[in-house]
Amino acid sequence: MERRVAIIGAGTSGLVACKYLLQFGFKPIVFEADDGVGGLWRHTMEFTKLQNNKLSYQFMDFPWPSSVKEDNPSHYQVLDYLNSYAQHFSLLPHIRFNSKVIDIDHVGGESNEGMKSWELWGGNGRPFGSKGTWNIAVQNTKNSTIEVHKAEFVVLCIGKYSGFPNIPEFPPGKGPEVFNGKVMHSMDYSNLDNETAAELIKGKSVTIIGSAKSGLDLADECANANGIKHPCTIIQRTMHWCLPDFNMWGIIVGFLYLNRLGEFFVHKPGEPLLLGLLATLLSPLRWGISKLIETTLKWKLPLKKYGLVPNHSFLQDLSTCLLGLFPENFFDKLKEGSILIKKSQSFNFCREGVTIDGESKPIEADIVIFATGYKGDQKIRNIFKSPIFQNYITGPTTSTIDLYRQIIHPRIPQLAIVGYAEGLSNIFASEMRSLWLANFLDGNIELPSIREMEKDVKLWEENLKQYGGRFYRKTCIAHCGIWYHDQLCKDMKHNHKRKKGFFAELFEPYGHADYVGLTHK
Repeated sequence: MERRVAIIGAGTSGLVACKYLLQFGFKPIVFEADDGVGGLWRHTMEFTKLQNNKLSYQFMDFPWPSSVKEDNPSHYQVLDYLNSYAQHFSLLPHIRFNSKVIDIDHVGGESNEGMKSWELWGGNGRPFGSKGTWNIAVQNTKNSTIEVHKAEFVVLCIGKYSGFPNIPEFPPGKGPEVFNGKVMHSMDYSNLDNETAAELIKGKSVTIIGSAKSGLDLADECANANGIKHPCTIIQRTMHWCLPDFNMWGIIVGFLYLNRLGEFFVHKPGEPLLLGLLATLLSPLRWGISKLIETTLKWKLPLKKYGLVPNHSFLQDLSTCLLGLFPENFFDKLKEGSILIKKSQSFNFCREGVTIDGESKPIEADIVIFATGYKGDQKIRNIFKSPIFQNYITGPTTSTIDLYRQIIHPRIPQLAIVGYAEGLSNIFASEMRSLWLANFLDGNIELPSIREMEKDVKLWEENLKQYGGRFYRKTCIAHCGIWYHDQLCKDMKHNHKRKKGFFAELFEPYGHADYVGLTHK
């Protein structure tokens, strides 16, 4: 049987998936709708910077060049870094640019009833054992022609922060249609070239719905363009914990949470009884550490003055990868009045702008921009032609995609998803999963039964809900990331303890550098 592998998307996840499949002897083909690599980094605002320190956001075997001096490089520098990675590992010949995948369809395999009776994934637990193949409908974005390609295995690396913007619904007569100005989503703004975007907001009163990373970055960009003459208004629905920087503060968080000692404070999926008991006994300490960080942030920053104190714990934002970074000089702009913050759970449009709870006068605006996120699960659902697979992806009982090891869906054969679940460093998260996937495709990992896989998925779902709470849809492996990577290492038959010495293993934060030895076959 042929072992053709197709990768959809040439962002960070697609690049590392391609790199490791090549390393393991496969010859993948990558379909990318854009005309270059980088994914979302090709479509972002001009002044956007990397939130992570660059040392925590790099490939395991490809460090940042010495020419990049900044701790938080610009998105131009990130894009150059990704291009250099693709060139260094000779990935570009395997990528078909301007090739948008319309849908994928599994054909020639067992009937739907036969698939429902499977005990092992794909019928036999192997990546290439099924008789089925994937038909991949690919549209040339230059001439709109469509070709169908075949592959025995598909790796979806399309992410969840593009394509399907989340737009709130409004009562009749209170939506964007009644507004005299322009309404758009942050995705549409980010897709503009820099000159067009600058011209769009110059001299305009801009209102932004949402105060997560994209909302803060948008407000910062508008304030830089217009100052106090045309202040930018943020309508804040839910505030999340943000750090003043990820340099010193990242180190602090690392030593408090991102080591094995820190993971003793939290419950882990499938943990033995003793570890579960220890996590329960240490729960007051876990609460105290979170409160210590929150108190320190409120002391260091004027969060209370500007209504920026979240009503949930620091640990909850860390556990859901919603921990943010304030833009540079953000509080100076609040003080001078070039950025205004209005808190409201609901809002409606009127002719002049936006009305919010508790204020009789509308917020007058020329432009309203939704920074309200994306429907990532819907994006992945829609790429499947089969309604059955669509229902598997977004079933009625969960609020996210059920993936074994955050990579394999127990009920969909010959397919993996890399880049949907997140980590505190998404390059590292995708690289570890791509390594696992390459080992699996090469026959080095044996999957358990479908029933056992679904049981494991349920354990992770319950754990992520426990610590993520109402933000659970943000699928992030952070509060027990070492425990998760231990499982990947054990599957790949590698030692999961990566430090030298007992005290280093217990106290030192874990990061990508600890797993460098796994990158070679």
